[in-house]
Amino acid sequence: MAWALALLLVAMPALAQRVEGDRAAAEGIYEAEVPVRSQSEEERQAGFARALAQVFAKRSGERSVVDRPGVVQELRRAADHVEGFDYRQDEGVSASGTPTFRTTLVVRFKPESVDALADALGLPEWPQPRPKPVVWLAIDDGNGPRLVGLQHNTVARPLLQRAIERGFRLGLPSGSAAEQAAAAAIWRGDTAAIARLSARYSPPMQLVGKLYRQEGGWKADWIFVDNGRVLSRWSETGADARRALATGADGAADALARRYAKATAPPDPVTQAVVFTGVRSSQDYLRLAAALQRMSVVRAIRPQRAAGDRLEAELDLLTGMEGFRRMLDGAVLLEVEGADALARPVFHLR
Repeated sequence: MAWALALLLVAMPALAQRVEGDRAAAEGIYEAEVPVRSQSEEERQAGFARALAQVFAKRSGERSVVDRPGVVQELRRAADHVEGFDYRQDEGVSASGTPTFRTTLVVRFKPESVDALADALGLPEWPQPRPKPVVWLAIDDGNGPRLVGLQHNTVARPLLQRAIERGFRLGLPSGSAAEQAAAAAIWRGDTAAIARLSARYSPPMQLVGKLYRQEGGWKADWIFVDNGRVLSRWSETGADARRALATGADGAADALARRYAKATAPPDPVTQAVVFTGVRSSQDYLRLAAALQRMSVVRAIRPQRAAGDRLEAELDLLTGMEGFRRMLDGAVLLEVEGADALARPVFHLR
């Protein structure tokens, strides 16, 4: 349709196209892709960190997951959790019509390693499988609102791609004549009418949105509905239609994560008394301290008493002993005696 083509040319001049023969984009929960300036080792390590941050966000459903205690420290060791990586060259066109080229690092992480790390940090988990809500999107570029159906999926690409980056997928209606008539219901925010029209699709979740020009830019109004219940409403304005579209996926992911994500560990730090053996010298103590400081779940170390090769200490642990044991490096510390109601856990420095 002419309106869809016009929107694509005006609002999306820098849309990237995959070069023929390149690998597919990262779409799984434990995969991520990030732009890099080169294929150097330094850029790759920085890219691994940003990719792991994306994976944590996908797994938890939280956009701001990197602000949680211990996460930034673990991102510095992102390479330890990488299963494999590739580079992809993307070709596009700038707003001025000049060809552009971008290098993208596609990273695959070890699922079991990421799960253990996320659990040790006490990050929420948004369980899988995840729903695929239907997007009922109408766009008015000045010629009246039109429904975006499957035949116009290119127009909705920023929205659909952002959903993948947030760890779920969105679907589009087929765009039949009856569905095209739903643009009016979308425009007036009639979620009940949209829910009835969407009954043929599964699950009973709808992301209802309208995108229109406002004050020289664009505005998007969104409503997320889960089984007839409105979970969230939000709006976005700006010069970039792509960004306004992408906020639909962000708002839907936020609403779904609030409703369905589950915490995996207590959020409050715990003080735990422990015993370390094999600490025979100041060098041994420094090695022990270095090993503990590398563990992001250890927030503080307070030595209490030393006798022979035995050191008693208190540890402030982000997620308790469960998180501590998940991060324990068995090549450095070996648990030789677990705690019961009266005794402290004992770890031997190797």
